[in-house]
Amino acid sequence: MAAPGPPQLPWLRLGPRLRAGLEVALRVPSLFLIDAIFNSAPPPGGSVGAVLLGVLLRLLGVFVSSVVLVLQQRALFKFYMIASAFLLAASSVLVNYYASLHINFYSAYYTAAFGIQFFPHKGPSLWMALSILQLIFGIGYVNLLNVQSVHSQLIILDILIPVIGLVVELPLNVRQMLVFISGLVLTLNTAAILVMKIKWFYYSVRYVYLLVRHMYRIYGLQLLMEDTWKRIRFPAVLRVFWLTRLTAQAVVLTYVVKMAETNPEEKFLISWDNCWELTCNLIISGCDSTLTVLGMSAVISSIAHYLGLGILAFIGSTDEDDKRLGFVAPVLFFILALQTGLSGLKPEERLVRLSRNMCLLLTAVLHFIHGMTDPVLMSLSASHVSSFRRHFPVLFVSACLFILPVLLSYVLWHHYALNTWLFAVTAFCVELCLKVIVSITVYILFMIDGYYNVLWEKLDDYVYYVRSTGNIIEFIFGVIMFGNGAYTMVFESGSKIRACMMCLHAYFNIYLQAKNGWKTFINRRTAVKKINSLPEIKGSRLHDIDDVCAICYHEFTTSARITPCNHYFHALCLRKWLYIQDTCPMCHQKVYIEDKENANISNNSGFAAPNENPGEAAEAAADAENDLNEDNESLDSDEEEDDCVEQHLNETLNVDSNSLG
Repeated sequence: MAAPGPPQLPWLRLGPRLRAGLEVALRVPSLFLIDAIFNSAPPPGGSVGAVLLGVLLRLLGVFVSSVVLVLQQRALFKFYMIASAFLLAASSVLVNYYASLHINFYSAYYTAAFGIQFFPHKGPSLWMALSILQLIFGIGYVNLLNVQSVHSQLIILDILIPVIGLVVELPLNVRQMLVFISGLVLTLNTAAILVMKIKWFYYSVRYVYLLVRHMYRIYGLQLLMEDTWKRIRFPAVLRVFWLTRLTAQAVVLTYVVKMAETNPEEKFLISWDNCWELTCNLIISGCDSTLTVLGMSAVISSIAHYLGLGILAFIGSTDEDDKRLGFVAPVLFFILALQTGLSGLKPEERLVRLSRNMCLLLTAVLHFIHGMTDPVLMSLSASHVSSFRRHFPVLFVSACLFILPVLLSYVLWHHYALNTWLFAVTAFCVELCLKVIVSITVYILFMIDGYYNVLWEKLDDYVYYVRSTGNIIEFIFGVIMFGNGAYTMVFESGSKIRACMMCLHAYFNIYLQAKNGWKTFINRRTAVKKINSLPEIKGSRLHDIDDVCAICYHEFTTSARITPCNHYFHALCLRKWLYIQDTCPMCHQKVYIEDKENANISNNSGFAAPNENPGEAAEAAADAENDLNEDNESLDSDEEEDDCVEQHLNETLNVDSNSLG
């Protein structure tokens, strides 16, 4: 018979998902303690020593709560098991003390705060209930601390001794002595268990310290923080913290509103005015500190994440980069909250500022959704997919992206006067509408190109003109928004965070956009210049080529361009290639050489320079090709003659060898 293994820890019997949920729930109380410490004001009128002591206690509380928050899963469960055992022991002592010493215990026991009777006013039922309650406390205490069987029975007996004294109706002083002895024994046992676990605690702390130091030296502070963020599931902890806090406040406020209600007909209902006021108060209290703003950001992250997944599934996109909406939205909301000082405002101002930030966040989310739909729209139009079920979702989302900003701007202009915030929201809405128009226009151009199924040489130019117009307008809006932000920072609410965000906006949305746009323009102009410098063949000379374009594999119908290395391409295909690199797609020689002599040297086939007559160049190319064919034929005939001579010599040698044998 195999020996029994070590006892399995209670939390290991749970499934992985239940353990993860329990871990998140056990980390939430630490956030409540940190939030309560930060929101508590020090008592006024104290001495310097009292103030310093209060500050030290607050710092100690924040430190301990932070340590518990980042504990490993095993250490976290162990900590809460010990803490729960302490609470059970304290509850047992308090119940024994209250039952043994208070004369009014019977009436307090069976009557609750709301006048509801739980048990009859009889001694045996009371003693039985007390015994069961203390048994529950004792069994829980023993199991949580994993006390051995002999000691566990003595501990449970120690907890039940005051109840036995109450049952046999011992004198008051004897009952006091029993309660004191029972509590002292329980306290000493708990202290002994703690002393026995000091070694485990020391090695656990040392292990965590060495592990953190090792990870910091190898991976750095950023990766260490990212690993801790994921390990403790901090977004889920913040989400549970914020929702729990909001629910508790909603219950309290609802109870207060119902207690203040004077109309008996509305005893179980809340009027619309009270409901609106209750909602506003909950929203105001939901962002009254930095920690609650983080919790609201976590809730927004969850909403945005599932919204993005739903839109991606609706439009049929599988791009992994488009799943970042759940990260972009909360970061933007938190930056807006820090930039405007949301948690430090007065309640009325906080509600107004939060609504404005939500409008800005909504426009940013719509911009991000447009970035998700635009690639799908372009891929559908370029791939010539004719299924209506495939096109309708993307077009529907694009229509919504055009209608929603218009409705938002109309509602805001109808209810608010012009200010910097309204100007910013309107600019973002107009910019989004222009982006949608540009995307739909390019989509229509590609659909027309696919419908007629002929080579549309000007299509690339039209697409470039449309997108360039949209980019120029977007750049102008970026400059206008920079001026609006500068005016807000100077005359309304300046802050360091706003200044940093303006610098980032100037770099990414103005400088880089202008630089990339100018680079694209120069590349296109250079490509057009290179194409125009190459000889062109038209008309009947195209039939003499009898070849296809090496880029698109289509025949030459109208014209072709000749490179200095004697290769033929469509002008449009070669221009698209030259956007990427300025070498020939076939032999990778330079396509455009400014020096005429170098061009003649590189043109070994006798073709004319780029600035000479294209007709003569074509004739020279044809002559060179005929000469090359003649040379190839002569080489082939020489090779055939050599093969015949070699075969004759081999036969002769074979005959001679046979004769010698």
